[in-house]
Amino acid sequence: MSKRVLITGGAGFLGSHLCDRFFNEGWDVICMDNLLTGAKSNIAHLIGEDRFSFIKHDVTNYIVVEGDLDLILHFASPASPIDYLEMPIQTLKVGSLGTHKALGLAKAKNAKFLLASTSEVYGDPKIHPQNEDYWGNVNPVGTRGVYDEAKRFAEAMTMAYHRFHGIDTGIVRIFNTYGSRMRLRDGRALPTFFRQALQGEPITVFGDGSQTRSFTYVDDLVEGIYRLAMSDEVYPVNIGNPEEITILDFAKEIIDITGSNSKIVFKELPEDDPQVRQPDVSKVLKVLDWEPKVSRREGLMKTMKYFKEQVG
Repeated sequence: MSKRVLITGGAGFLGSHLCDRFFNEGWDVICMDNLLTGAKSNIAHLIGEDRFSFIKHDVTNYIVVEGDLDLILHFASPASPIDYLEMPIQTLKVGSLGTHKALGLAKAKNAKFLLASTSEVYGDPKIHPQNEDYWGNVNPVGTRGVYDEAKRFAEAMTMAYHRFHGIDTGIVRIFNTYGSRMRLRDGRALPTFFRQALQGEPITVFGDGSQTRSFTYVDDLVEGIYRLAMSDEVYPVNIGNPEEITILDFAKEIIDITGSNSKIVFKELPEDDPQVRQPDVSKVLKVLDWEPKVSRREGLMKTMKYFKEQVG
């Protein structure tokens, strides 16, 4: 009998790629999404398959899934600045109530639970690169706090269920990831830069562009998450590409790859925007034997093909 996995947020960018991976590994996949930021087009190729099912549901409400479950991947949450700034209450609710409901289901089904956390738990970090032992530098009352603190709370609740109820849990701290199925207008630098470059618009860089990010291609991330789900690691694990680049240089790289004539314009830096972001990946290399395989340029070339279709 096939194992069964529930993926909340399964119609989103990352969730849909995880649906593909687990389906291709022979699992029965249940995709749950309220389609607030996800899209059924991301999973359209799986609809109708015997081992795939879709449930439209808001996980902040009680979750009902018939039959056994072996694994729950909790990936439901707005994850881009434009989303969590426009939907602050929903972001807080899915991180708190949604995580509580998903963990309750894991307890009832005796299923393993894997939480999608984020590098944003480190806030605007005072150490660089960021390792899993760093507690972070987060402004709880700033505009970004709704996402940062929702994920920090979700991590705390996950560990509480592990310690108090004995639930088999895992936590992945995801760094900037890109690839097909990203929304062009989701507010993050990469899709925004691609959209602007492909449409010949000015590329907007916030601040002076000296802030750094580290970008991971989606196939690499999914491989790391799958390995983590199959492991017995309980504590948070960074999964990301340690190759760091300034936002200004990244904008120039997108212009070069697309062959665009776009000019770079500068705008005021948003509140609490992290100045550096780079994962310390020594733990994931040790416990999962994982490291990224796809270079940034290779991944960007693959992603550009997708965005060209979207722009067209």
